[in-house]
Amino acid sequence: MGHRLSRIVTRTGDDGTTGLGDGARVAKDSPRVAALGDLDELNSAIGCVLAEEVPPAVGAALRSAQNDLFDLGGEVSIPGRVAMTAQHVERLESAITQLNAGLAPLREFILPGGDRAGAACHLARTICRRAERSIITLDREGAANPATRQYLNRLSDLLFVGARIINRDHDRPEASWQPGAAVKAP
Repeated sequence: MGHRLSRIVTRTGDDGTTGLGDGARVAKDSPRVAALGDLDELNSAIGCVLAEEVPPAVGAALRSAQNDLFDLGGEVSIPGRVAMTAQHVERLESAITQLNAGLAPLREFILPGGDRAGAACHLARTICRRAERSIITLDREGAANPATRQYLNRLSDLLFVGARIINRDHDRPEASWQPGAAVKAP
């Protein structure tokens, strides 16, 4: 692979457009670029989780997801390209099943939080949901791969399970949602 980013300042985006992977120029506020931005933000949020101490199995699953997200970004950046497949979705489902097997069943909703890594994982989950909505917007234009939607849906589940495991392993009990708790406070 040659030098892909040898020149960082190009000035080509100063007019409010950006280049896609196929060379086309589009507005920086287009739905495609918004989806790319959400995917980039998600990948960065996962990087923040991984900057903390996380259980090895969670770390491995999240590092794998980061690579998948770059592939997914390539898919979104090149109209008509397909990078995500049913195998990507199945791999996530398998990881979720394995990771979730050691967790206590949920009987109520839990509040996002815990330690820094657990809270960061919950934040990444919400960013993942936004990225999924951006892909659905692209899909209305007939521009999204169904496996991509499914992948992001499963990734948000993985991030939820990951947050639970991180908080469990760091001895941070989950806080249950208490409906109306704020109203009942003295």
